[in-house]
Amino acid sequence: MLAVLAAGAVTAMSCSKTEQGPAYIGPSTVKVDDGRMTPEMMITMGRLSDPQLSPDGTTILYGVSYTSLEENRSCRNLFICNVDGSGKMQLTREGRSISNARWIEGGKKIAYLQGGQIWVAPYSDGRLGKAVKVSDVKNGISEFLLSPDEAQLLYVSTVPSDVTTPKDADPRLDKAQAYATDDLNYRHWDHWVTELSHSYVAAWNGSVITEGNSVDILGGPDVKYELPLAPHSGIEQISWSPDGTALAYSCKKLEGKEYAFSTDTEIYVYDIVTGVTSVIPMGGGYDTDPVWSPDGSRIAWLSMRRNGYEADKTRLMVATVSRGEDGSATFSDIRDLTSEFKYFAAGPKWSDDGKSIYFNALAEGLQGIFKASAEGGIERLTAEDAWFDFSTPFAVLADGTLLATYNCMDFPTELVSVKDGVHTQVSHENEHLLSQLKPHRTEARWVKTVDGKSMLTWVLFPPEFDENKTYPVIEMFLGGPQGTISQSWSYRWNYALMANRGYIVVLPNRRGTTAFGSEWCEQISGDYIGLNMQDYLSAAKMIKAEPYAGKIAGTGASYGGYSVYYLAGIHEGIFDCFVAHAGIFDEKYMYYTTEEMWFPNWDNGGLDEYAFEAGKVGPAGDGVTFGGMKQGGSPWSSNALAKRHYSNSPSDNVTRWDTPILCMHGMLDFRIPYDQGMAAFNAARMMGVPARLVVFPEENHWILQPQNALYWHKEFFDWTDRWCR
Repeated sequence: MLAVLAAGAVTAMSCSKTEQGPAYIGPSTVKVDDGRMTPEMMITMGRLSDPQLSPDGTTILYGVSYTSLEENRSCRNLFICNVDGSGKMQLTREGRSISNARWIEGGKKIAYLQGGQIWVAPYSDGRLGKAVKVSDVKNGISEFLLSPDEAQLLYVSTVPSDVTTPKDADPRLDKAQAYATDDLNYRHWDHWVTELSHSYVAAWNGSVITEGNSVDILGGPDVKYELPLAPHSGIEQISWSPDGTALAYSCKKLEGKEYAFSTDTEIYVYDIVTGVTSVIPMGGGYDTDPVWSPDGSRIAWLSMRRNGYEADKTRLMVATVSRGEDGSATFSDIRDLTSEFKYFAAGPKWSDDGKSIYFNALAEGLQGIFKASAEGGIERLTAEDAWFDFSTPFAVLADGTLLATYNCMDFPTELVSVKDGVHTQVSHENEHLLSQLKPHRTEARWVKTVDGKSMLTWVLFPPEFDENKTYPVIEMFLGGPQGTISQSWSYRWNYALMANRGYIVVLPNRRGTTAFGSEWCEQISGDYIGLNMQDYLSAAKMIKAEPYAGKIAGTGASYGGYSVYYLAGIHEGIFDCFVAHAGIFDEKYMYYTTEEMWFPNWDNGGLDEYAFEAGKVGPAGDGVTFGGMKQGGSPWSSNALAKRHYSNSPSDNVTRWDTPILCMHGMLDFRIPYDQGMAAFNAARMMGVPARLVVFPEENHWILQPQNALYWHKEFFDWTDRWCR
């Protein structure tokens, strides 16, 4: 689809410091002989992240992680380049990862994290001097953020939760292993919640930073809230006011069962001097990503209207902030800048003049950069036909050039500049690998659905595709269930890798995807077994009608795994094999064992009153209420939608299974516990269906360790090759 871009500049290297420990990991040296990407090449590609523009606007500081398959680990080091991509230099060559690097003192020094503590090193002419450790926090630091005047530091560490271990009850039991709890939210994503993230403020004045000279802005270790919110939020949920006297942050101030059933995070303003905390009065669902205007008079943030619905439209909000002498804040003129905007906003960033806000949004299957006027009106800054996914700009140059990152299905994240709608690639981290590959073609097809709508479906063809030959097909079933198959790159489900393996790859944006407006997105809630399943079948029938399409594999993870297990009972011979990773097999049991209860409570039929008022579905159910929370999506609910949902679980259709199926799962997956994959495999074998089970004891919902990822891909392609070639 895309031409391979010019190679990057020659790298010059210098070291920040030398310590005993793991060896340095450098760029991949994988070679290919036939012009086809391999899993080894994909896994070891350099992963660029966290770019930061220097104070003088000339130099970009960023990190790149390199992976060693032999050592089964990755390591991240620091690089710089000029804003046009020239002058690339490597700043560090460490064996332990470096993260959160920031320019300080006007660009004379760089502060960063390594080994859970903050280090500072002088910088001059592309080189770092000897680094000095400036923190000694007992529980370590995961992220930090300096105030604009660099007089104060905010950092993230941890405090104990209410989940206890034996040694908490008796220090002599330090070798016993158990977890004890009295309420929900005792495990999350891939870990038992024995500690919670808290955020601290300390003076940045040359003193070594410790717990003793820091202030917990949540109030201390007895406060059992999280900041930032687990499992995926970070320092972007906290923002310094321009004068350094206040912090805006997003927090869900709930515990236990209330936490597990709610998405009601709010935006708070914390006064540094008085410790007074004020809240923007929103209610509803997620309020996240607060950012102050340059003059400190306003805050912009993202907001979801409905509590309990994690895939609600993310609105770009703005409010005027007035702060009193006692440190309290009041908020007025609260407005939704995206009320007339069809798509979901993300990643807000104020312009330097405070007149507009940059953000990104998935629009018709592509993630573009947009700009909203603070007074109203939105314009798109990237071309509508640019087949890439752009991030919100991390900086804007004096001439209006946007500096951002982007990627697509053909290459991972790179630096990019955008001016007047035209983009120019700035970095070329993986050019030495991508230049070895033969090109392939990607098409955007609009498939007719069973109810007469049009569905964007990406189709990737193998390199050197010949329409007079026959090729096996992989159709992807999207997870989520809300999400989008856009032009993004993935190290877990890599579509270019599948095409390079010789498959035609079909990627339908079925009902529930987020890039086509709320109506298309919301239809799937309460209707898992309905139109989106027909959308998958429509895409499969589209490709099977082509003379060059042979046998077809249906594959997916998470909700995509649910789709595999459900379609296995209804596809009537369309698919020749299935692959499910981390899939939901038994919906009733899943409800009792997952951790974020708001998700199944909503999507399994307990939609709240706002959706019913909008006429999207039928009347609200009379879900049983406990502790003030209506659990209309529970297995015991009399809600008609919930009853329909649970009576059509994939597990109820196993007597109709007749298609070979591979079930893969991580044992540390607490979102969809791994026994769901075991149950599906057991059922398949009891039905006499050819099946294979692969369980990863040390992986979560994703497969992250390099050698595990390589083995995952081996199992995946061995299975699809066996049944589709």
